[in-house]
Amino acid sequence: MKHASDIVLFHRHQPTVHDEFTTAPEKLLSGEGVQTVDNFYSDETSQFHAGLWSGGVGAWKVCYTEHEFCTLLEGRVRLADKAGHSVELAAGDHFVIPAGFEGVWEVLEPAKKTYAIFEASR
Repeated sequence: MKHASDIVLFHRHQPTVHDEFTTAPEKLLSGEGVQTVDNFYSDETSQFHAGLWSGGVGAWKVCYTEHEFCTLLEGRVRLADKAGHSVELAAGDHFVIPAGFEGVWEVLEPAKKTYAIFEASR
């Protein structure tokens, strides 16, 4: 049984993982590709994760094996699929990137988002 004390409040807890990294050179299309992830929650199966992500201006190739729900807190980003169709997102937008999406993640203005990721077991 879970209790109120098990609820993870990002502003009151330390992240379980803090990772600062640069996009792999073979995926980087422009910019420096600097990103930060603060993961605040992972379930016992390691299939569900939630936290904060931030990134600087740039673009890189993505291939999603997971489903991701996001709320953009700051900045602007553009997601473009392999066919060249794109959607531009701004602070305040809520969106889902479904597993199987392939394309380009482009940060137009330094961005920060919350994320909730689910990756089915294989």
